[in-house]
Amino acid sequence: MALKPQPGIMDVSPYVGGESKVEGVDRICRLASNENPLGASDAAKKAYLAIAEDLHRYPDGGSYLLRTGIAEAEDLDAERIVCGAGSDELLGLLINAYVGVDDEVVYNEHGFLMYPIGTKIAGGVPVKANETDLRIDIDAMLAAVTDKTRIMFLANPNNPTGSYITETELRRLRAELRDDVLLVIDAAYCEYVDNADYINGAALVEENDNVVMTRTFSKIHGLASLRLGWAYCSAEVADVLNRVRGPFNVSLAAQSAGVAAIKDKEHITRSKELNNRLLNWFRQQVSELGLGTHDSVGNFVLVNFGSGERAAEALAFLKNKGVLVRGMSAYGLAEHIRISIGTEEEMRVVVDSLTAFIND
Repeated sequence: MALKPQPGIMDVSPYVGGESKVEGVDRICRLASNENPLGASDAAKKAYLAIAEDLHRYPDGGSYLLRTGIAEAEDLDAERIVCGAGSDELLGLLINAYVGVDDEVVYNEHGFLMYPIGTKIAGGVPVKANETDLRIDIDAMLAAVTDKTRIMFLANPNNPTGSYITETELRRLRAELRDDVLLVIDAAYCEYVDNADYINGAALVEENDNVVMTRTFSKIHGLASLRLGWAYCSAEVADVLNRVRGPFNVSLAAQSAGVAAIKDKEHITRSKELNNRLLNWFRQQVSELGLGTHDSVGNFVLVNFGSGERAAEALAFLKNKGVLVRGMSAYGLAEHIRISIGTEEEMRVVVDSLTAFIND
């Protein structure tokens, strides 16, 4: 008899990350994964190297120093913070803890692919709520809720669109959502946002028992390779997460580097300033080439090539030039390409390459 996996697993299309190399090309611009072009801070690197003599030791299973460091930096309650191997792990743990076979999970149309993937793995049913003009539509999200809904995911700011919903919209969503539905706010890119009408969701967590905010060290902190994230939630949800996570789910290297990274305000500021400057410059350059872009508060730009065929041609052309960016077919945006903001040199290479493509 053939082995049979649990329901939903064979319906999953495996997540495919951004490319990192091109055969026969030495100089690569890696702009497919929204990584920080400045890398990790010097303080984080030093902390990482400092644990070399302790590699034979198990890490602190409760990530106490890391949770305390996060709490101090973000002015939060350390007891309500749960750390994980990237926010991906925490999103998966929330699904596994609260979603069963045939339960439903609502998510925004162009949201992170791990929302439906994680739901299917748990045997649940992902329910996609349409967006309006590449923004989360509050009415559509609420209309998608049924008696079977257990979790609602939304990315704010959203990847890959770069859009966000305001504090007023987010509060309305929470107020009109049933109390037995867990609202999970994925705020992976919140550090890049300065808009006065935006909140990352921490305040809603403190005001409600059924709200979770997830964060990552992979983006502005430049620690993507260490797989480090955290969730801020009610004491009840934190207790559930601590019961289902692995006992040593965050490595010593990640904890050490994470503590140093979140305290390094200077590196965070420099990263934001570089991103803001190059984001605006790049959008202007792309616009002058006759290509459409969308407003973005993240560290990436969604470029519209008009058709899926043209976008595929651009993707291949850029790859041959050593410029690795991200096709958006899996997100239902086949006519678009997502381009991460890199260094100034890298962005000039992208502009030159796009210019050559348009004129080819």
